[in-house]
Amino acid sequence: MTITTTAPGKIILCGEHAVVYGRPAIAVPVSQVEAKAVLIPTKTKFHIIAPDLKRDYRLDSALPDDPIASSIKLTLAQFDELPPHVTLQLTATIPLGRGLGSGAAISTVIVRALAQYFEQPLSTDMVSRLVFEVEKLYHGTPSGIDNTVIAYQQSVYFIKGRPIQRLRVKQPFCLVIGDTGVVAPTHIAVGGVRERWQANREQYEGYFDDIETLVRHTRVIVEQGISKPKALGKLMNENQELLEQIGVSSPELERLVQAARQAGAWGAKLSGAGLGGNMIALVELAQADAVAQNLRQAGATDVIISQIE
Repeated sequence: MTITTTAPGKIILCGEHAVVYGRPAIAVPVSQVEAKAVLIPTKTKFHIIAPDLKRDYRLDSALPDDPIASSIKLTLAQFDELPPHVTLQLTATIPLGRGLGSGAAISTVIVRALAQYFEQPLSTDMVSRLVFEVEKLYHGTPSGIDNTVIAYQQSVYFIKGRPIQRLRVKQPFCLVIGDTGVVAPTHIAVGGVRERWQANREQYEGYFDDIETLVRHTRVIVEQGISKPKALGKLMNENQELLEQIGVSSPELERLVQAARQAGAWGAKLSGAGLGGNMIALVELAQADAVAQNLRQAGATDVIISQIE
């Protein structure tokens, strides 16, 4: 029996980088993009086909640090099973290396496909835990936010090492996501912040404290209903200023952020690790197309309009 599983992308609404240092962050799923796994029983050894990653290989030939193979092996170990005779086809409409959680989504669909194959139910928490182990290969010192929001497929208020707090979005709101087209590996941005934090801990702890305050205010607005979108937009703009100060913005990101604001967005900021990848803009739904057009004119290689619920 062929098994198919999917998982959404995600964006960080606020709190990136500070979340690595024990502060809260808010992340929301983006259902307009997804990863998909199709597991097909065969008579040959475990074969992996991932055209979006330009990969076509057997599991027993994978390198030790291969994230896809690691997802498979960790799941098999969880079930105490040997590799089955299957072909695993992986595809993703989530842009790779852009802060939309492509790695965590791919790992999630692998774990869930194998769980269905072996008829071994896994709790969402266990799926998230297995994916987190693979995230370490992608990101070095991940916060855990990607695997959490994608495994649960729900908006979350996240503090590293603490129980998950699901975020209740009282009133849907619209985000326009603009892709700079610049691939920026998370571990480079995270590692750079760590180096600067080690060199000047007091200053960077101050930045992280300021970001935490913004995140807590954002949570209140989102859970009470965005009756004052300008207030949330202002928080996003302030968050962007702090991210620029900690050194994770880029000219490409700032050009798109400015273009979104000029087109009428209430607020805009980078989302994710930075140095490239995506930015997000809070907009009135009726204004989304105009903001998207302005982003494309400013150099965005892709634009996603997402209703957050």
